[in-house]
Amino acid sequence: MSRVPLISYSAGGDALRGRGVGVTTPTATLALPAPPARLLADWTREIDTRLQLEPGDVEQMPLARAIVRWPDYGACVRAMRDWTAALGLGDALDTGDIALMACRGARYHHDGNQYGGAAFCNLFLSEDKGLDLVFAQTCRRIALTRGTAVLFDTCHPHGVVPRGARVSDAADFAAGRDLSQVFLTWELPIEDARVAGALGIDFDVDAAGAARLDAEQVRRGDARQCVRPDSGQWT
Repeated sequence: MSRVPLISYSAGGDALRGRGVGVTTPTATLALPAPPARLLADWTREIDTRLQLEPGDVEQMPLARAIVRWPDYGACVRAMRDWTAALGLGDALDTGDIALMACRGARYHHDGNQYGGAAFCNLFLSEDKGLDLVFAQTCRRIALTRGTAVLFDTCHPHGVVPRGARVSDAADFAAGRDLSQVFLTWELPIEDARVAGALGIDFDVDAAGAARLDAEQVRRGDARQCVRPDSGQWT
């Protein structure tokens, strides 16, 4: 593995700002009430008919409609707020953008080209279907079940694969098998000192390099970095 550090260049005011890539991934399993059957059926229809998720796809779901049919939505948010507060994030969750998402597995990727200025805070709502959230750089595996909560740097390569698997392979998500996961995600500003501290991120590590760039990206030395969708390795 290269000793040259990864640097994320993301928007910071009127210019790009260089920062380290955090590999700490706080996680917990929160006690959540199961979503009502009517809501689960609505999610299934949405995934099967409108989104038509292919293996590896991650797409947004309609949150406002879900809240109307979800009496325990507030309890889920409170559980997440309590967990993040215990991590030292205070009220950061209250100001973060929230979305409802669905995936059918997830190809390995990083989100630093679009969300380099953010951390993702995810709360999984589906039952255990034998899938893991894997952070390839650290080989960290997190079993996905109802109540799985995780905070991570958007630039940290990640994917969702079958339990025990290392590679992302569409063949593992055969048609007719219910392998979708629904989750809430909050987008938290990485420049919030509480968020950066929880993830171990240092800022302004390459001011000169940031001044030469005009688009968000992750680099190692002089080379812009991409992630192999099958293995999660940097290229």
